[in-house]
Amino acid sequence: MSTTECGTDIKLVKASGLQSGGSTTLVRIKSVWRAICNRIASNSLAEFDDYQLDDIGLTRGDVVIALDRSGVLDDPSLLLSQAARERARTRFSRPARR
Repeated sequence: MSTTECGTDIKLVKASGLQSGGSTTLVRIKSVWRAICNRIASNSLAEFDDYQLDDIGLTRGDVVIALDRSGVLDDPSLLLSQAARERARTRFSRPARR
């Protein structure tokens, strides 16, 4: 899953007569659209089997937690990438010697 895979087809162009408030609104709309696309892509991770999730550094629990903790308009891919990074950091670490 790539966060850029679900790119928008909407071209956002700043018009010369557009005030800063309108520009901010377009940025927010684009942000919400990206979050919705990423949520759809994250939902498709639930269809992966455990081996496929392990290949990308996630567990089924990571997917469930990310989808539960993020709101409808929030981006769960941020939580998923954090979980994958944390697992990669600790996956092959050696236990401390005593």
